[in-house]
Amino acid sequence: MTKGRIALIVVIVVLIAAFFAFDLARFFSIGYFKSQQAAFDELYGANPLMTVAVFFLIYVAVTGLSLPGAALMTLVAGALFHLLWGTVIVSFASTMGATLAFLVSRFLLRDWVQGKFGDKLRAINEGVAREGAFYLFTLRLVPLFPFFVINLVMGLTPMRTRTFYWVSQLGMLAGTIVYVNAGTQIARIESLKGILSPGLLISFALLGVFPLIAKRTVAFFRLRKVYARWPKPTVFDRNVVVIGAGSAGLVSAYISAAVKAKVTIVEKHLMGGDCLNTGCVPSKALIRSAKLLSHIHRAKEFGIRSASAEFDFADVMERVQRVVKTVAPHDSAERYTGLGVEVIEGEARITSPWTVEVTTAEGTRTLTTRAIVIAAGARPFVPPIPGIEDVGYLTSDNIWALRALPKRLVVLGGGPIGSELTQAFARFGAHVTQVEMLPRILIREDPEVSEMVAERFRSEEIEVLVAHKAKAFRVENGEKVMIAEHAGREVRIPFDTLLVAVGRVANTQGYGLEELGIGTTKARTVETNEYLETIYPNIYACGDVAGPFQFTHTASHQAWFAAVNALFGTFRKFKADYSVIPWATFTEPEVARVGLNETEAREKGIAHEVTTYGIDDLDRAIADEEAHGFVKVLTVPGKDKILGVTIVGEHAGDLIAEYVAAMKHGLGLNKILGTIHIYPTLAEANKYAAGNWKRAHAPATALRWLERYHAWRRGGKTAGREGGAEARRSAEA
Repeated sequence: MTKGRIALIVVIVVLIAAFFAFDLARFFSIGYFKSQQAAFDELYGANPLMTVAVFFLIYVAVTGLSLPGAALMTLVAGALFHLLWGTVIVSFASTMGATLAFLVSRFLLRDWVQGKFGDKLRAINEGVAREGAFYLFTLRLVPLFPFFVINLVMGLTPMRTRTFYWVSQLGMLAGTIVYVNAGTQIARIESLKGILSPGLLISFALLGVFPLIAKRTVAFFRLRKVYARWPKPTVFDRNVVVIGAGSAGLVSAYISAAVKAKVTIVEKHLMGGDCLNTGCVPSKALIRSAKLLSHIHRAKEFGIRSASAEFDFADVMERVQRVVKTVAPHDSAERYTGLGVEVIEGEARITSPWTVEVTTAEGTRTLTTRAIVIAAGARPFVPPIPGIEDVGYLTSDNIWALRALPKRLVVLGGGPIGSELTQAFARFGAHVTQVEMLPRILIREDPEVSEMVAERFRSEEIEVLVAHKAKAFRVENGEKVMIAEHAGREVRIPFDTLLVAVGRVANTQGYGLEELGIGTTKARTVETNEYLETIYPNIYACGDVAGPFQFTHTASHQAWFAAVNALFGTFRKFKADYSVIPWATFTEPEVARVGLNETEAREKGIAHEVTTYGIDDLDRAIADEEAHGFVKVLTVPGKDKILGVTIVGEHAGDLIAEYVAAMKHGLGLNKILGTIHIYPTLAEANKYAAGNWKRAHAPATALRWLERYHAWRRGGKTAGREGGAEARRSAEA
């Protein structure tokens, strides 16, 4: 650090220390000003130029050193110099002080900050260079952050000093006028009655509503800027155009039509999207057939001496397609046309915030619309591993075309999709090797959950290779081989068929987002705000294309917010609610979860208690030969409020529903414990988990007194020390 910087730091520290050491803050109070108001008025009357100069310099010093008191001095300016001159003086003094703080911050810290964090600040620097003036104007007009923080932070950016000065002066002007005007009213207070004067009440009302007015003003100019280059139609053909007919798109269209809006949905491939055609429906149909085979193999557990099954894998896959075709009418164009939705089979492209160009077999036409809902879904992500194209691969999109069972199947990926298909194919007789680069499969779940599923996989002769990173694929002597790295050594895995299941990536290209400047997040989803709006408030995104969750039920949930905000956002907007999002992985054992799990609670530092109930103790689970798994509930310490639940076991995805409802509506474990559950059912596990929590929080002292009370009622002696110890042991148990 140079001598100049050191000297400046010393001066600043001395001045700030002096401010607090001599308690100069006592002079920056309404009480002090009112007590000296007559003297100030007399001084100003006798020496107006000197008074203005001294006040100006003090104001610059206070703001330049980022000391408390600028707001009060603005009020004092109104009281001393009245509205016009008070506004002029404060406007220039505050801007000069802010610029001084800006320059000091730049001189002392900018080079160091940019040198150390330049790569991380690149996006911010680019944003400031591109639209820094507008950002600064917004911050000045709507005081979301203290002004001194803005001064110091902006000094660390590439913003020009000249730009900072004029934008600050312009942006702070409206607020300055409001505060100075309030000061003119305060100066007139002579008694308690003056507090109720109309002028003062109006001034304080302006102070209260100014941030709201400023926010609306900024929003108005922001919208004008966003829409500036796009001509707006005078009339619109439709209220909403929905791009994509998956879960999110269909629900958006359904809601819009239900409230009698004119809505068009455009789908370029298949109605129903991934869930119906390549995801939830076919995978669960396959899993059901595989589960039947697993039960046949377990015949002796059910008291059956022997059982066997003959099957052709092609027949199984034909059944999967039959299930898809049976469900398809629920999502069909005919059904939605009957509901009042215009369905177009074609390829959509957004050409402006209000127009969508649709290309069909008949040609191209342009639709004008008030709002657009993007529900373009996602697709399987295929990592760029050397040789992967040479060996060929399947994904969850095209694996349903298989009619011959692979002999040796490698499943790349240990998430929900990879795990479900791993177990299903293994149960049909394929030799399956699951390869996951992370330390365990189902990484989003707690470690014991991952281990329970992995142990079941191993018992079914599935080879689970965790901490194995795929490095390359090769064909050697006619045999396909995966080269993986594990613990620093090379592992060779021969296979016949490769299934890539390492996640899904949002479809964000090919339909106009780039041309409109609609950005994407680090997760490669369409960037939206809490209302699911893109940078254009009339263009929304929901479902897999928007994230943050890629579940069918979450897509439907988001679709409600997108549709309602698109249609009625002028009057009221609703923030998308992700507070209670459940999900399930349909392996065996099944895994279901809602809210926090123990791993997340620890990582986030959230205080919690853990209550578990082992399903191996449940009568119905024992009768069904499914006595495995557990219910784990996280609660607020000392309270029955539920923070999250994980269930592992048979029908976990169904059992979790009770906890989802409880969390959504604020019901605690005491309510679940007090609810009658049918015997014998798996759902009793929820009640027994609540019972375990209750026993852990039993009032030991009250139980001891109750024991003595009952002994007294029997006519015997009250329980002594021995009885009290026994009561304590009972309560603890």
